[in-house]
Amino acid sequence: MPATIGDTLSRLFKPDRASKSGPKSPTSPGAHTITNLSLGEFSIDEYQPVKVIVIGAGFSGIIAGIRFPQKIPNVQLTIYEKSGGVGGVWHNNRYPGLACDIPAHCYQLSFEEKRDWSAFYAPGHEIREYLESVSAKHKLERYIRLNHEVVHARYDEPTAKWHVRVCRVKPDAPGETEEIEDSADVLFTAFGTLSRWQMPDIPGLKDFEGELHHSAGFDPGEKTWQEVAEQWRDKRVGVVGVGSSALQLVPALQPRVQKLVNYVRGKTWLAVPFQSSSFAELLGRDEMHAEDYKFTPEELARLRDDPEFYKSFRQRIEHDLNGAHPSTQRGSPMQIMGKELFRANMVKKLESRPDIAEKLIPEFPVACRRLTPGPGYLEALCKENVDFVSERIKTFTKTGIETADGKTQDLDIVFLATGYDVSFHLPFPVLGRGGKSLTDRFTPHPEAYLSVAVDGFPNMFMALGPNSGVGSGSLLALSEFQVLYAVQAVAKMQRERLKSIEIKTKAVKDYDRYLETVYSEKCRSWYKMGKEEGRVVGLWPGSTLHALRALEHPRWEDYDYESRDEGEHSMFWLGDGQTWSEKTMTGDRAWYLQEKYLDRPEGLDSANTQRHSTHRLDLDQDLASVCGHSDDIATARV
Repeated sequence: MPATIGDTLSRLFKPDRASKSGPKSPTSPGAHTITNLSLGEFSIDEYQPVKVIVIGAGFSGIIAGIRFPQKIPNVQLTIYEKSGGVGGVWHNNRYPGLACDIPAHCYQLSFEEKRDWSAFYAPGHEIREYLESVSAKHKLERYIRLNHEVVHARYDEPTAKWHVRVCRVKPDAPGETEEIEDSADVLFTAFGTLSRWQMPDIPGLKDFEGELHHSAGFDPGEKTWQEVAEQWRDKRVGVVGVGSSALQLVPALQPRVQKLVNYVRGKTWLAVPFQSSSFAELLGRDEMHAEDYKFTPEELARLRDDPEFYKSFRQRIEHDLNGAHPSTQRGSPMQIMGKELFRANMVKKLESRPDIAEKLIPEFPVACRRLTPGPGYLEALCKENVDFVSERIKTFTKTGIETADGKTQDLDIVFLATGYDVSFHLPFPVLGRGGKSLTDRFTPHPEAYLSVAVDGFPNMFMALGPNSGVGSGSLLALSEFQVLYAVQAVAKMQRERLKSIEIKTKAVKDYDRYLETVYSEKCRSWYKMGKEEGRVVGLWPGSTLHALRALEHPRWEDYDYESRDEGEHSMFWLGDGQTWSEKTMTGDRAWYLQEKYLDRPEGLDSANTQRHSTHRLDLDQDLASVCGHSDDIATARV
């Protein structure tokens, strides 16, 4: 067979394996001689194996389980999950009334739609089943190790590897545990902020002889919570708290118990249910049925069977949800309007209990605490079998609770909806360069660049790290982009043969100075690690859309790097000047013509220009509209 031009050139420029100086260029009149330059004996896309360890198999861990194998060639992936199933908080939480407190259609992955949510605010078991189905569809059991709890993680500087210790049940001795060790090039943490619940510091807790549950620790066993609650018809039940969990517990328990007492020490805003007007409009409902958030059989059938309607429904709901960000900005017209609207709504629903309205409605700005609609909560407070107690709890007794005013209430069951450990101090050591502890690095408050990286902890990226929460919009969109950010970093490491990638301290400090927002107003919130005043550590300093744009294209200049090929020049990663398909004469050597690589520009016809112009007018006129792409806006102005 005659030699191809590629074969001839390959032989001509093949590196000399016996010499690091590499091939010498042929000399001839006018030619340059290249000396003292080594070429890698690999093609530019001859990807070396890279190993990634993910901690957690909730939403972010599942996204990581899909995206890393999809986008990183030759990746070895392991996901360690301490629980017995996937889903994170949605696997572990089973308390009465558990549900999504934003529209379910905004609480699903962008690329995995579910068309048969039973309600606008989906019950917890449906979200858990959704996550299980996504995991099964993508065969993530290949990567996930259930009942494997990471108990230690340490970065080894000489090898640039993360070494983790994992506690698991012995395969051959159920009931006994053992520790195993694993290592990886990259560590990705995918456990959320609200995943480590803690009991409150209230005197007498151990003296209470009734049934005591933290909301996040309630375990119905093999039953549903509704089946368990059938036994509570003659019970006196207390709910401590007024956060998101308490707002779901109270209306769920009220019709199922003899007496319910809600202990509330603070005040909170309850939003007009998110997108309720859009919800009613899209479904063609009248005002009387606008707040019945269960879909009718006819609505379910339409959402399930009409793809165009489902797409427009989901798009509109998410569009409107992302338009609420101005309500989180101090003194903005939308925030002022929201405060008036929410106050009027709360006063109206508490019309029969003005005493509760006085104790519950705050003066601090909307969104200073996590904003939730709490469907049914205010209505439940007005029922005859419900007491609202705003006095501070002094102590638990053997039979119930005593408040600071000396009054006592006998109770059979108490739910503590009192929150989580939001200090970002992990329950296991994570040690970076020089043995530096992540807990120490996060003291007195956590600092993390764009919520995804920490200086002193190379090759480690986070989902839902410090300042990852959102005051409005979809948290899952942000989670997806955080995972893709980490994927891009790993791709860069693999492509450029990097030993380590580490965020610069200056970048972390500069970002930390950027973080002050409306959430610093005085109110007790997990945004400020459960304090009334202090550093905001829970929320992204902007809108969800702002976060997506910030994470979309990493600023690689904010990082420091170590090369895997010590002593080599900076272009060593270019290899031997060819791709793997050319080197081996296999695969597709015109891959750039495949449809997935083609970037077809849209024509700028008059209709398109008109669409952009109309969009610009909408932006100027509507406070709640969502900012479009910058190139769209530029086009409209032209």
